[in-house]
Amino acid sequence: MINFIKTLNYDIDVILKTDPAARNKLEVLLLYPHIKALIYYRFAHTLYKRNLFFLARLASNLGRFFTGIEIHPGATIGKGLFIDHGMGVVIGETSEVGDNVTLYQGVTLGGTGNEEGKRHPTVGNNVVIGAGAKILGNIYIADGTKVGANAVVLKSTNINSTVVGIPAKEVKRTLTEASLIEFVI
Repeated sequence: MINFIKTLNYDIDVILKTDPAARNKLEVLLLYPHIKALIYYRFAHTLYKRNLFFLARLASNLGRFFTGIEIHPGATIGKGLFIDHGMGVVIGETSEVGDNVTLYQGVTLGGTGNEEGKRHPTVGNNVVIGAGAKILGNIYIADGTKVGANAVVLKSTNINSTVVGIPAKEVKRTLTEASLIEFVI
C-alpha cells in the first residue's frame, strides 16, 4: 500500500511539472482521468499477477468505462505515465511502458494480428507519443523517442529519435552524451 501511494504521488508530481493546466495535487487526483485509469490499472494488475484474470479484466473494464482509457491488466507500466486528454488510448496486454512517458489521446500500443507471446510494443523511458499514433507489434520505442501525431510505427526506433508518417520514418536523432556512450557500447 505504501508503494502504491508513493507511485501515485510521483505520478501526480510529474503532471504538476509537465502540464501547465494542472494547479494542485487535489485537482489532478480528482479531475485527471488518466490518474483514475492508473488506479484501476494498478488494482487490476495486482489481481492479474495473482492469476485472478476474470476479476482483473472486470476492474480493467470498469476503468475503461469511467475514463475512456483502456489498459490491459497484463501490461507493465512504469512510474510517471502521463496520458494527456486520454480518451481512446489503448495499451495492450504484453505492452511494457517505461518511466516518464507521455501519451496523447487516441494512442494505441497494439498488436498486428494473432501472434503468440510478446505481441505488443515496449516503450522506453522519457518517450512522447503524439495524438492518434499507432505503435504496433513487438517492437522497441527507444528512450527519448518522439513519435509524431498519427504516425504508424511498425519498426523499432533509435535512442533520442523523432519518427513521423505512415509508416513512420526517422526524421531526426539527437545524440546526447548518455546516448553516445550507449551507442558506443
